Amino acid sequence: MPDIEIVEKIEETIKVFIPKMYKVILHNDETTTFEFVIQVLIRVFHRTDSDAIDLARMIHLNGKGIAGAPYTHEIAQEKTLETIAFSRANGYPLTATIEEV
Repeated sequence: MPDIEIVEKIEETIKVFIPKMYKVILHNDETTTFEFVIQVLIRVFHRTDSDAIDLARMIHLNGKGIAGAPYTHEIAQEKTLETIAFSRANGYPLTATIEEV
């Protein structure tokens, strides 16, 4: 009697949830110093010194700029709150918001 091999074919669909991503925007104001914005970019968003200077200049000239992206909503919200808390603790009104990428 010949050997009989039984093969079972299983098809499976795996759904992967890809979360929406967000960017954190810093908004220029007339009170927050250029040096403090650089400090925020380095401390909160882990930018290099030269990148932070260039980005702070762009925020100053354009009125706002992307401090960091892409982040999940939770991380973007955390960085926004950290930026605002650090700014208020140092007497600055620097505003940060989040937008979907």
